[in-house]
Amino acid sequence: MVQMFLSFAMGATECVLLGMMALDRYVAICYPLRYPIIMRKGAYVPMAVGAWVAGIVDSVVQTSLTMQLPFCANNVINHFVCEILAILKLACADISINVISMAGSNLIVLVIPLLVISISYIFIVATILRIPSTEGKRKAFSTCSAHLTVVLIFYGTIFFMYAKPKSKSSIGTNNQDIIEALISLFYGVMTPMLNPLIYSLRNKDVKAAMKYMLGRKKISLMDYEY
Repeated sequence: MVQMFLSFAMGATECVLLGMMALDRYVAICYPLRYPIIMRKGAYVPMAVGAWVAGIVDSVVQTSLTMQLPFCANNVINHFVCEILAILKLACADISINVISMAGSNLIVLVIPLLVISISYIFIVATILRIPSTEGKRKAFSTCSAHLTVVLIFYGTIFFMYAKPKSKSSIGTNNQDIIEALISLFYGVMTPMLNPLIYSLRNKDVKAAMKYMLGRKKISLMDYEY
């Protein structure tokens, strides 16, 4: 149960953090001059804390509900880790409450952050397309490429696993269990490997794009004043 709690908490926190990173990218690309003011310590610390609190609370709820289920038959988890969906399949009782709770969890930590990411990137793309030079567009897009890669990998696999929690009566075949276990490696292994690329605005590409955007804004202001 400790392993299930930690893995679920990390996954839920990652979902919310990806939404926060999308907001960070939105401010950096669309409002580069105001970025140091908007994304100051008083803003990003509560954002990070909020992501962790949301993930931990969600995991506490899901783990607590799972611990109340009886497991009176097979105790072999057909997975690499004590993953919550794999454990629910072993329960010998009605798991409808767990399914409903999981649906609410999906709405909070999957759907809402995904909406934030989608809306943020709509504005980001619109801003980048207004950049006159091809080099400027390339640099701006490069600041978002790593984040978008992780979003596609992480959310793609997470939605496959959690968007439609299976009830106990719809247990899949062994092949389905193996496929789900392999897919879980993408968000359990691949995403953490890519995290260092997306959780800092101090890499060279982002700094170059920020300088370019700041330069364009300053030139526009100088032309206006002239």
